[in-house]
Amino acid sequence: MVGITVVKVGGNELDDPGFLTELCAILGTLNRPLVLVHGGGKEISAALEHYGQSVQFIDGLRVTPPESMAIMEMVVCGTINKRIVARLVAVGKRALGMSGVDLGLLRCVPHRPNGIDLGRVGAITTVDQAVLRALLMLEWLPVLAPVALGRDDGLAYNVNADHVAQAVAAALSNGQTDSAATELVFVSNVPGVILEDQVVPCLSAAAIERGIQIGAINGGMIPKVRSALAALDAGVGSVRITNLKGLAAGGTRITRSEDQVQ
Repeated sequence: MVGITVVKVGGNELDDPGFLTELCAILGTLNRPLVLVHGGGKEISAALEHYGQSVQFIDGLRVTPPESMAIMEMVVCGTINKRIVARLVAVGKRALGMSGVDLGLLRCVPHRPNGIDLGRVGAITTVDQAVLRALLMLEWLPVLAPVALGRDDGLAYNVNADHVAQAVAAALSNGQTDSAATELVFVSNVPGVILEDQVVPCLSAAAIERGIQIGAINGGMIPKVRSALAALDAGVGSVRITNLKGLAAGGTRITRSEDQVQ
């Protein structure tokens, strides 16, 4: 199998109908194995408020008590996931909506950063890459909602979509040659990492740290580059940060060492 591209899009971007339409149109033109991981964004928060549940985030992670998990799962695995699948099917892709619960694709344990109880929030422990490869061999496009199955309790857990994308891309990178390396692409509303008013085509980990220290990389770009570096640490072959216009091949490629910057 040729190299696989794992595309991660956030829920905030998907709140824009125009973004989803353009995303699916572009994915419809890409002739390569694809996996799409999506978030939930404001739709989850709106549903929680509708049902009288609180909305709380700690260090960017949505606190998810058991009574909120059912609502979160309903929105992200149902409404959002199927809306994406329908658009992809309309552009000719054989898209299949899934969560990590289906076929036991994603297993997790409770995520307790610094001992903080976030409720039903999980940290991925295993990815059944054989399931994904079987679907890709059929030329299907898995569309993954960020919900995983508890390894020890069999319960559904909310997982940060960035972490799902990292885990999936790392699992698919395992044992691959450079020619078949898995690429992870973080798609948002920015064209890449911008330094001196220009998108930088390639950045090393050291250059990123220098950019953060001097304030050249700031705001919402910091968690994006941190996620990219975490994906490389997990074994992903290649990571890019881009917007829809650069999805095919543009944006900023993040590398581990200076030697890889071309």
